[in-house]
Formats: sequence, C-alpha cells, structure tokens
Amino acid sequence: MEVYLDDNEQLTASQVGLLTNAAKAVAEYGPASGASEVSISFMTADEIKALNRDYRGKDSATDVLSFPVNDKFATGPDRPLGDIVICMDVAKRQAEEYSHSLDRELAFLVVHGMLHLLGFDHETQEDEANMCEAQDKILGLLNINR
Repeated sequence: MEVYLDDNEQLTASQVGLLTNAAKAVAEYGPASGASEVSISFMTADEIKALNRDYRGKDSATDVLSFPVNDKFATGPDRPLGDIVICMDVAKRQAEEYSHSLDRELAFLVVHGMLHLLGFDHETQEDEANMCEAQDKILGLLNINR
C-alpha cells in the first residue's frame, strides 16, 4: 500500500517513517479490500474544525477525520482507500494531556483513522470495544505502548 503524507513539513523523517509503517500495519491487519493507497494530511485547528462542522455537524476542532472512498467505479489494484486528516495542534495537546509522546499520539491517530477507513467505528459499546482491541493490537505490533 502506498501512503501519501502531506505534512506541510511538520514531521521529522522518523515520524514520516513511523506513520507510514502504522498505516501499512493497519492495512495488513484488516486487509484493505484491495486498496493500494491512502492519503494522510495535516491541517490547522481552523481547517479541521470547518471539515468537522461541514461533514459531521460538530463545530469544534477534532484530532482526526477519515474520508473513505466509496466509489463503485474505483475498483482493482489501484483503488484508493481514502483520506485521513490530522490536526497537529490537537495531537500535541492530547499527547500532553495523556502524558505520552507526540510520536505515540500521531501513530494512534493514523491507526484510528485507518480503522475507520476499513469500516470500524465506535458508535456502540461493542463497536468501540472491537475498535479499541484492534488499535491496541496494531500499536503493540509496532511496539508503541502507553
């Protein structure tokens, strides 16, 4: 799977590698239905707030949004999986709040966003438990612990 990162030069080379590996690990964990690429972009708090408002009806900045490609004509080995958008400001704040590294927070957000692209959700307790289990397993495979 190709991972396209548009980080606006906010990430170190090691973070780019970490996030690329995190996205690929999720694709291998829950096969990405033949998808060959994912795009990960970083936005400001104002930009992600506008997307969150427009697409989810929530007028606040969030940490990560996922936009799956649901195009019935996008099939075959070159089908894109979707787009993930991350807010670096929120990621930095959450890393401090949870007392872990920014690298861990960014990897978590990529894993979380990728799982959403694969159809995972956390609307019910059962769905949330399944998603949390998958997140923990994938982060563990990447040796990223709390």
